[in-house]
Amino acid sequence: QVQLVESGGGPVQAGGSLRLSCAASGSTYSINYMGWFRQAPGKEREGVAAFYTGGGIPSYADSVKGRFTISKDNAKNTLYLEMNSLKPEDTAVYYCAASRFSGGLRGSNYNYWGQGTQVTVSS
Repeated sequence: QVQLVESGGGPVQAGGSLRLSCAASGSTYSINYMGWFRQAPGKEREGVAAFYTGGGIPSYADSVKGRFTISKDNAKNTLYLEMNSLKPEDTAVYYCAASRFSGGLRGSNYNYWGQGTQVTVSS
């Protein structure tokens, strides 16, 4: 089993920045793919950023390309999402996800999820 705990969300003004963290614990050796997803009120869950922990080019949703960066500190077993130039439409609950066998921006590919952290961007 893998446990994921997100932190770093909060209120921010448009144009500002936030860094989300996701601390992984448990059987982290089994994780090969990690990603960030978000869900705004009344909308479907959306894949934001994801990558293969063994290396390679991350995937980003078109809506966040050039503004968000996904990274991981292997020594701390922590996944990050650096968010810059935030917009009101980025307001959502952000979730960290992990998987052993598949990744990308499709939520159904992941079997471990955190509880989410709220990001609210005001104009």
